[in-house]
Amino acid sequence: MPKHKRDAHLLELDKRGAQAQLKALLHEVKMLIELFPDLRDSFDKDELPISFIMKRGAQHATRRKRTLSVAAKKATSEAQKKRWAKQKAAEKK
Repeated sequence: MPKHKRDAHLLELDKRGAQAQLKALLHEVKMLIELFPDLRDSFDKDELPISFIMKRGAQHATRRKRTLSVAAKKATSEAQKKRWAKQKAAEKK
């Protein structure tokens, strides 16, 4: 086998091993947190496992849009119409 194929094969095996090790570590963290729920608060945000970070990111992505009341929409509409009228008047000058 040429050297580069052997290296690619070894790299693939290393990658699989790393994935298995990461999976085992995440499982162990989950088990520890189930046994000791207080540990959940002991993590620094930058030290959280990948699955926690991904869940946290998903929560931010699914937030609902804030809706305006009818009065707020009307006030915004009127203010914008005034701005447009002012811009149009400035363009005519």
